Amino acid sequence: MNPIVEFCISNIANGSQETFETLEKDPNLDVLEYGCLSYCTKCAESLYAIVNGEIVEADTPEELTKRIYQFIEDNPLF
Repeated sequence: MNPIVEFCISNIANGSQETFETLEKDPNLDVLEYGCLSYCTKCAESLYAIVNGEIVEADTPEELTKRIYQFIEDNPLF
């Protein structure tokens, strides 16, 4: 089972598209895009994704990518 990374379409439009595209190319991740994840305050304030049910935030796409991979490494599924 691959880690699941979920993105809000509004957050992708607000700057996390680079992270989305990078992670989408990783065959070891299941990357999903939703119309809304109901974290509107976070969406307006920073870049974020939900990784295996937990919010991961950052200020830049590069930092978000690093934090997502670090989160997955620190929190293995099994």
